[in-house]
Amino acid sequence: MGMTEKISPKTNPEDEIVLDLALRPTSFEEYIGQEKTKKNLAILIGAAQKRKEPLEHILIHGPSGLGKTTLAYIISRQMNSSLRITSGAALEKAGDLGSILTGLNEGDFLFIDEVHRLNKLVEETLYPAMENYKLDIIIGKGNSAKTLQIQLPKFTLIAATTRISLLSNPFRSRFGVNFKLDFYQQQEIEKIISRSAKLLNVKTDPDALAVIAAASRFTPRIANKLLKRARDFAQHHNNETITADLARQALEMLEIDHLGLESTDKRILTTIANNFNGGPVGLKTIAAAIAEEESTIEDVYEPYLMQIGFLARTTRGRIITEEGAKHLGLKLSKTAQGSLI
Repeated sequence: MGMTEKISPKTNPEDEIVLDLALRPTSFEEYIGQEKTKKNLAILIGAAQKRKEPLEHILIHGPSGLGKTTLAYIISRQMNSSLRITSGAALEKAGDLGSILTGLNEGDFLFIDEVHRLNKLVEETLYPAMENYKLDIIIGKGNSAKTLQIQLPKFTLIAATTRISLLSNPFRSRFGVNFKLDFYQQQEIEKIISRSAKLLNVKTDPDALAVIAAASRFTPRIANKLLKRARDFAQHHNNETITADLARQALEMLEIDHLGLESTDKRILTTIANNFNGGPVGLKTIAAAIAEEESTIEDVYEPYLMQIGFLARTTRGRIITEEGAKHLGLKLSKTAQGSLI
């Protein structure tokens, strides 16, 4: 797959290679949850359509797997425009960005995932493109260098990030709107899984939906993955219906507990509790102790552990909470408990 993927509004919804559309919603009506964001986007889109203008640039942030890419697809579809997809890491040089921007048509959308990974030079190349739809290209070097300015079609940038704090203020200020996606509720996840099960032609008991949803980390992407693995487990054992018991067995096989904690989650909490007396301890120290990258801990594991109240951040470092210790059957010393006060 190349640096970018282009998706037209008429893309086949079963094209999993492009956007995993087999289970992705294709409209706001199908998109479950994030009600405030959907209402604001509906107003934004409706007003832009009446003015016959492109949408303002949009920034979407929040933990991974909550539907940022899906929203970008729905927005472009609602505007009857094409969507070009890339990522911050893929745009290594200003020329990479330039080749994409010059290939856009009037009203197109450019979606940059993990936009916080853009390097400074590429980010600054985006500034005039976002503000004035102009691309500045420097030809030559030193005193003989000249700047060639190219007029771009009016497009909308949709940027997504899991780490909004890493974006510079000048960059953030160039977005017209900013939306934060929150973790989903149990009932919302159950509705998402129920819809996915129908699309996959899989029979599920209501109790099974509740078991899978509880272990989904309140994240649709994970919920759908767990549904597929429960389906595989049920079919392997010649069962047409996913029951609650089969769902639990599938989770146990995957080493995921009833709250969705994986082995790495438990290693993080256990390390803080046992090796560092419950904390506080720095992220770099935790990463070294469990042989995991800092960014992975911060982006993938910490948000959920904090959401369910098992981990806390302080100015001095990370702390395992009493609830977190209790879940793992660990006892915190009085010193560690006092640090939570």
